[in-house]
Amino acid sequence: MYSGAAATAAAGPPRRDFISVTLGSEETVGVGGYNNSKAWRRRSCWRKWKQLSRLQRSVILFLFAFLAVCGVISYTSMGEVWKSLTNKSLDDQRTEQEIPRLKLANPAVLPAPQKADANRGDYPELSLQKPPKPPHVRRGPSNLQIKAPRRDTKLKIQQDTVRAVEDLVEVDKVEKTEKTIISWRGAVIEPDQSTEPPSSKIMEPEKPSSVEAEDQKEPVPINERQLAVIEAFRHAWKGYKDFAWGHDELKPLSKSYSEWFGLGLTLIDALDTMWILGLKEEFEEARKWVANDLVFDKNVDVNLFESTIRILGGLLSTYHLSGDSLFLEKAKDIGNRLMPAFKTPSKIPYSDVNIGRGTAHPPRWTSDSTVAEVTSIQLEFRELSRLTGDEKFQKAVDEVMKHVHTLSGKNDGLVPMFINTNSGQFTHLGVYTLGARADSYYEYLLKQWIQGGKKENELLEDYIRAIEGVKKHLLQRSEPKKLTFVGELAHGHFSAKMDHLVCFLPGTLALGAHNGLAADHMKLAETLIETCYQMYAQVETGLSPEIVHFNLHAQKGHKDVEIKPADRHNLLRPETVESLFYMYRFTGDKKYQDWGWEILQNFNRYTRVPTGGYTSINNVQNPSNPEPRDKMESFFLGETLKYMFLLFSDDIDLINLDKYVFNTEAHPLPIWVPA
Repeated sequence: MYSGAAATAAAGPPRRDFISVTLGSEETVGVGGYNNSKAWRRRSCWRKWKQLSRLQRSVILFLFAFLAVCGVISYTSMGEVWKSLTNKSLDDQRTEQEIPRLKLANPAVLPAPQKADANRGDYPELSLQKPPKPPHVRRGPSNLQIKAPRRDTKLKIQQDTVRAVEDLVEVDKVEKTEKTIISWRGAVIEPDQSTEPPSSKIMEPEKPSSVEAEDQKEPVPINERQLAVIEAFRHAWKGYKDFAWGHDELKPLSKSYSEWFGLGLTLIDALDTMWILGLKEEFEEARKWVANDLVFDKNVDVNLFESTIRILGGLLSTYHLSGDSLFLEKAKDIGNRLMPAFKTPSKIPYSDVNIGRGTAHPPRWTSDSTVAEVTSIQLEFRELSRLTGDEKFQKAVDEVMKHVHTLSGKNDGLVPMFINTNSGQFTHLGVYTLGARADSYYEYLLKQWIQGGKKENELLEDYIRAIEGVKKHLLQRSEPKKLTFVGELAHGHFSAKMDHLVCFLPGTLALGAHNGLAADHMKLAETLIETCYQMYAQVETGLSPEIVHFNLHAQKGHKDVEIKPADRHNLLRPETVESLFYMYRFTGDKKYQDWGWEILQNFNRYTRVPTGGYTSINNVQNPSNPEPRDKMESFFLGETLKYMFLLFSDDIDLINLDKYVFNTEAHPLPIWVPA
């Protein structure tokens, strides 16, 4: 060791070692050296990417794309969730504020009617607007059923009511921004029982069930023509409220009223119309009168037929639409008070009943009743039995139909106009008409068959036979336009006389065809509704007289329609508008709406009273002086304006004709569906 040190010392001074570091720019470093710059990293990654195989690169690209798509979907879903939660919170706050104001007196089967825009202008300012044509699909009767109320029905109805209120609040919000009025559709009421006569066992009164969630649909906007109907109704109602409140009929010119039975006929007839039109305030006002002032325990004679179709029918219909048991209780009361009419030797009811004393009698001048009167009360009494479980109502009216079915004196299904309450036989034989005293017999044959679930074949057989009798004996064609019309037959002699009342027939024929009867029934309906329209169009005021006579032979300067002085009055009748409604509902042809619109305009032009109400007129041939009669019939609100509103609607579920059948006073009653 020592020797090494010495050697080193001998070699000279010690050496110093250094580390050399070269600094330079990126260009001077050269390829392959380490560089942490962005450009170097990009080139390094690109070289590595290029070193991957094509399959590897494809897999990586697919994974990146998949992750991107998932991210977008997740973001959208979470956004909708947060938005819905936020909206629900706001809706809840609004509902809590609005429920005290919109709280319903009774949970309704139909959603509560929404108020129409009270600030709309008068009728002449409304513009004619044709709503878009709906898709009309021919549909058979629905198989929907309504189950018997369960224990949780009350809770469910309350929940439905809250949902309806929430929807109304939202609608109010939309109305403020879009000026659009929304009408809630008619709900379906289907009885859950067979069409056999009710058993003698008394059942609990059936309550309408709430609408199932799947039956709820988007509300349909009210169009300008429907708004015109609402305005017309409000104008008529104003006159009734101001001058005839609680009385039977308004006399708009003298600003007073007339009494028939003293039972508020106009008010009761109009209840379901107000509900359908969405006139909530007017409806609630009328309901209070029914609850506090409608009393049947009074010494007064009423006509069995008129009080059944107007009062009993109106109360039953309003019960089904609103779900308010008040109307069912009133219906049971009047129904029981009308039963003495059936205490006759033949079971053919008397025409008049004293509802306070419990007695009945025929008219003072005869022991006959009209065939139409005794055979057009069945829909109402049958429904009353179904709701109450008391079979006496249906049993009484079914006996009448079975008896008439067996009678002689018919002519190929056509019946005479009178029937004796003692013998039970037809009288005044040989005279056949589809006008006054016989018309609704034919209507109720078909409608009872539909109401009962199409099981009562005797009714259908009598109806089909009668229509064939009409074709064989009563159809003729006029000149010069060759209009098909329904005349009358008296002891083998044909008369070219046709009542406006006969214009119910096109709608009834169309209803039968819709329910599976022969297609030629619809063809006949199409020709007859043209005739009924011409009964308006060929008249100077554009309004039909009560009776017309048709020309069977061409005469120069003569129209098809001739009017006698005694027949030229117009009573604001509904039959033509009724048939227009059926024809439009089943065909979708806009001309039927246009014809109805013309009729409404002429009602406003010639029968409207400035201070409120509408009046029947004496002379449809004198536009300058139609000679007002100073009377507004209850059926103008109960039928004519209701059918107008439904005619102008493109919502087939607004009183769906596969679920409701109208009585002869335009009060809808549910079609029975077996369990």
